[in-house]
Amino acid sequence: MHRFFLPPGAWAEPALSADESHHALSVLRLGAGDRVAVFDGRGTEGTAEILPDPNRRGARLRVIHSAKTPPLPCRITLAQAVPKGKNMDLIVQKATELGAAEIAPLLSERTAVSYDASDAAAKQSRWHATVLEAAKQCGQNWLPEVGRPMAPKDFFAGRGRSFDLMLVASLQPDAWHLRDWLADWEPPAAPPRSALVLVGPEGDFTPAELGLAKAAGCRPITLGPIVLRVETAAIYCMSILAYELLGRVKKG
Repeated sequence: MHRFFLPPGAWAEPALSADESHHALSVLRLGAGDRVAVFDGRGTEGTAEILPDPNRRGARLRVIHSAKTPPLPCRITLAQAVPKGKNMDLIVQKATELGAAEIAPLLSERTAVSYDASDAAAKQSRWHATVLEAAKQCGQNWLPEVGRPMAPKDFFAGRGRSFDLMLVASLQPDAWHLRDWLADWEPPAAPPRSALVLVGPEGDFTPAELGLAKAAGCRPITLGPIVLRVETAAIYCMSILAYELLGRVKKG
């Protein structure tokens, strides 16, 4: 069943947006009577039927039934230094598929790109579209929040120590393996309900930025003996955190 985004405010008189309607009616050739899956990005998913619309103004729907999906047991935030090229798009896509609750783009001193206010807003909109497409494909009912690009110091100034577990990927010799830090939450301790992981740009964070992260409470983690590309490091970190912190969901 094809899956479409139906914003929370649109469920009273459900109709797909212009872009979603175009995809449903013109690209997929769906029509009146066809059923589709809809989700609101805040945990609600349902089955809907496309209603007849002789004016072809868009896809009007009748929601047949809906259900609420609980949020994942740990809210994971990926604070990612924006890499060059289109690699951020890939990182945003994969972070969504791996259960990130938030993606915070960072502009570190070694970031190879820079944005003015207009560019930053455009990038944020593009990354949100990437999140939406990834969520539609993978069945994620909770859309990650995507922030505007900002410097690490501004990120920490606004967030402080607001996470149970705070990590920073590091090439420095004081970095520990993630499982060593997670030992603090071995039973009977309650597992972390929120986690932050910072991944640096090409060339890693500067010593000053690593010091800033550590001062904010981030624990340095190693990603192994091989130096990874930025996008690989982000996917690696999200995969490990998803396995360790999100794998406690029981089905049935």
